[in-house]
Amino acid sequence: MDFLILIAGIAGLWLGTELTIAGAMAIARRNQLSEFFVGLVILSIGSDLPELAVAVDAGLKGLTGLDASGVVVGTSIGSVVAQIGFVLGLAAVIGSLTLPRRVVFRQGFVLLAATVLLFALAFDGHISRLEGLLLVGAYGAYVLALMNGETVPDGGPRVLATGGAASWLGLLAGLAIVIGSSEVTVSSAVRIARELEISEALVSVLIIGLGTSLPELSISISAIVKKRAALSVGNIIGSNVLDTLLPIGLAALISGVRFEQQLLWFDLPYIFVLTAMVLGFFLSRRGVTRAKGGVMLLLYATYAAFKLLQF
Repeated sequence: MDFLILIAGIAGLWLGTELTIAGAMAIARRNQLSEFFVGLVILSIGSDLPELAVAVDAGLKGLTGLDASGVVVGTSIGSVVAQIGFVLGLAAVIGSLTLPRRVVFRQGFVLLAATVLLFALAFDGHISRLEGLLLVGAYGAYVLALMNGETVPDGGPRVLATGGAASWLGLLAGLAIVIGSSEVTVSSAVRIARELEISEALVSVLIIGLGTSLPELSISISAIVKKRAALSVGNIIGSNVLDTLLPIGLAALISGVRFEQQLLWFDLPYIFVLTAMVLGFFLSRRGVTRAKGGVMLLLYATYAAFKLLQF
């Protein structure tokens, strides 16, 4: 029964996120922002609402004495691996992906630096409120840097979003659904882990992490089909930076976060190596081809199989 409730919670997170993204995109179109920027900031934040809601809910539970650190960390790590391995790999299989070299170097450095920062702060097995503030601040600085570098084109007609009031209503309704679903998801994940006598982080990495990556999967496939690869890649890069820094940072800022040693010494290094490899694919002459996308899917399947062996 708890497993069905968990699935329902994840489905609610997906539905709420879809409504929120639709509203946010309609509003964002008024500003004629570039596709890569929209994917990197607006879509990444919108599609990561499930992870953020789970993190805040788990942090609040920590204030009541219920430690849900495994759910926070597991969901964030599971989402990062799923997005860069499964989602980006599947997108490449559908249609090859390319990015300008300057973007690969700049965003790649941020991705790798975010992983190193999280590793350094979690080295002692715990992320304090002050360290959580540092993670949140790092993400805020990243977004501000992106916004300062984004230019809005002058001249020409403004592109107005359709249904302004409806867009805002959809956004608010989506947020409400996400908040409610996060409570259901976190509570059911904790109960399942305790009933099966396994780590909450393991349940979160394999189930919640992949489930909360459904918005990115939906966005990426739609963007590739519509020949808008920059939107897909920008969304995934932005999502991975956010997932590495913000959910764990917010939860730690509320009540502190415990970080399991296996996640520190296996999962984070795996993310670093996988990210570096994918960045190397983008720097190659043909970018991320279908064959390379297949390799990324295989690496994600290997990771998932290794985690399953821990049951």
